[in-house]
Amino acid sequence: MFSFGDRVRWNTTGDDGWPLIRYGFVRSMASPEGPAIVMLDGELGGEVIDVDQLAHVSVTAIELRLDGDDLLGDPDLRRGLMALWRAEAESAGLDVDTVNGDGSGQPDGDAGDVWWLAAIASGGERYTLKAMPDTARPGTVWVGAVRFDDVANDRRTG
Repeated sequence: MFSFGDRVRWNTTGDDGWPLIRYGFVRSMASPEGPAIVMLDGELGGEVIDVDQLAHVSVTAIELRLDGDDLLGDPDLRRGLMALWRAEAESAGLDVDTVNGDGSGQPDGDAGDVWWLAAIASGGERYTLKAMPDTARPGTVWVGAVRFDDVANDRRTG
């Protein structure tokens, strides 16, 4: 459910056929089921968007899927993954308060190609920035933030 003023992420396809992520604010809803009228960043008019194409903006909603599973094998490339994620978070309008770690990462000993790139804080919450192969798309790397509490629970119960 979306309300006036909610910050949203719109996953769509550009005119060139490539995936496109846009950010904006909900101006109004036609009905509780949608569609929503969204004021996209950098545009003057509103765009009518089905609610199933929208997601609330949060630290855990910012994720990247990048071609090239070799991105995980080199510390310099992993640092680049962290920089790309931070740029996307900034584009989304999120305030990342602190980042601890240079992004070169620490491997998760039990999970093979899973890398913990940095510890971050935003809005008083703690998160861990993670990079790993995207199992749904071979040859692709997923980069995203996971709540610190969820990471700690996974390690205790795993």
